[in-house]
Amino acid sequence: MINWTDRYAQRTARVTGSTLREILKLTLQADVISFSGGLPAPELFPVERFRQAADLVLSAQGAQALQYSPTEGYSPLRALVAGYLGRPEIDEGNVLITTGSQQATELIGRLLLDPGDQVLVESPTYLGALQAFGVYRPRFVIVPDDEDGLIVEGLEQALEAGPKFLYLLPNFQNPSGTTLPLERREKLVALSDERGLPIVEDDPYSQLRYEGDHIPPLIVLDAERNGAVGRSYAGGVLYHSTFSKLLAPGLRIGWVVAPAAVIQRLAALKQGVDLHTSTLAQMIAYEVARGGFLEEHAELLRTSYHRRRDVMLEAMEAHFPAEASWTRPAGGLFILVTLPAGVNAREVLVESLKQMVAFVPGEPFFPDGGGENTMRLNFSNAKPDRIEEGIKRLGAILKTFCRAAA
Repeated sequence: MINWTDRYAQRTARVTGSTLREILKLTLQADVISFSGGLPAPELFPVERFRQAADLVLSAQGAQALQYSPTEGYSPLRALVAGYLGRPEIDEGNVLITTGSQQATELIGRLLLDPGDQVLVESPTYLGALQAFGVYRPRFVIVPDDEDGLIVEGLEQALEAGPKFLYLLPNFQNPSGTTLPLERREKLVALSDERGLPIVEDDPYSQLRYEGDHIPPLIVLDAERNGAVGRSYAGGVLYHSTFSKLLAPGLRIGWVVAPAAVIQRLAALKQGVDLHTSTLAQMIAYEVARGGFLEEHAELLRTSYHRRRDVMLEAMEAHFPAEASWTRPAGGLFILVTLPAGVNAREVLVESLKQMVAFVPGEPFFPDGGGENTMRLNFSNAKPDRIEEGIKRLGAILKTFCRAAA
């Protein structure tokens, strides 16, 4: 009999199942009100547009759609993605199509990280990035932040140790919902350029803004700072995003935008993982997104999710205990709740699931520990009436826990 435990690679020792994915399994039950995963509203999926796109692809280009294709991705889709950023320096050669944004994160970690390397992160930060990078055994170094996100001036001390890169979500951060202001973005890009600090910019939510003005991504600011006529982007930002929040997560279509030389290295690594992202999925995604449909559909999502965010915030004001506090994001999908220090969100979840309400405890999002008294709520998946009922149930549970902790 083989003892498989003795055969596992040492780098997998710290790899554990995602708390989020385990909770999502429970939410497959129709009677569970889920505030857990960042799931889009299924009733808003553009199913008919997908049907038409699939028919067109298979009827007009069926043989190509069902064949192997270049690792870098379907050329028209790469050009479409580059065009969204609106900079002449960024073109198809700067784009790699990935199997979801999570693969983009993993490939970046695979390319850049050696054991012991330092990665600058906020706390809390996206759990999926901590998992993807964690396989390569880096040391996460926490950078200071506030209600507006990363404090750029606070990076100086961290830079002295020579970190490999900075990872952050500037728009409607997961899980906190914070957004980095334009002034801080400009300072961060300047610091990155002056000090040679690579930035990994994770940007899945930028099109889901419900109030305020759009703020350019870091990669656009970097291109503006360093761009030159006729020269391809060669700056210090590795940008990645996805169609999962705007079209459908089942597509598993994401991308990395980076200097062409970095794209070539990432593509070589991707070949050893899956050869290429599904040709059929890429071609369908292109047909769905082109012609202005993506922008049109994003407006529908913004209208719906804006209302759901407001419904959740109003319900929390009405039903949550006075001892709790929470963020009020200007966009995205999440609200982060902070409970009194004596309340453990994992224990709350046990009781909450008995009342058929699911959420994600915040602790796994804190790479430096802590966060036991925090919880992340998603407002995009449930309809408004279900949000109101779920928050009412959850509020009653939280009041019981807060009384016990007093």
